[in-house]
Amino acid sequence: MGIEAGKAAPAFTLQDENGNKVALKDFRGTKVVLYFYPKDDTPGCTKEACGFRDYWKDIQNTGTTVIGVSPDNGERHRKFREKYDLPFTLLCDPDKTVMEKYGAWGEKMMYGKQVVGVIRSTTLIDEDGKVIKHWARVPSAEKHPEQVLKILQGG
Repeated sequence: MGIEAGKAAPAFTLQDENGNKVALKDFRGTKVVLYFYPKDDTPGCTKEACGFRDYWKDIQNTGTTVIGVSPDNGERHRKFREKYDLPFTLLCDPDKTVMEKYGAWGEKMMYGKQVVGVIRSTTLIDEDGKVIKHWARVPSAEKHPEQVLKILQGG
């Protein structure tokens, strides 16, 4: 089952960087940018996270919050958030169960080789928990936050 616009986003509960349980249902009434990325503090992932940070106020002005998900543990997430002053929640998915639900774990090309790993992707979810848009594969981590913001602003 793929992620489709108009369908309910798969429910999940994961721990954040501080060990608190966070569920998608906690964000009812708010749009959510749920983005999946491979690893904290790596070049592409840092550019993407900092992009969402830099557009944070504009994103919030659309009634939207941002949540990042990777297999990293809470300690790595805390260090990453502190180092780059990230204002949004990072969730830990060490078993990749949520990533699998969202199509963010599987085969991908990396340096010309077929590998299994985290597929950089994003799902935009509306106030009622339905998918607005799904980017199954994000081609440019650096440009993606601005593309998401344009969609949020009606562009």
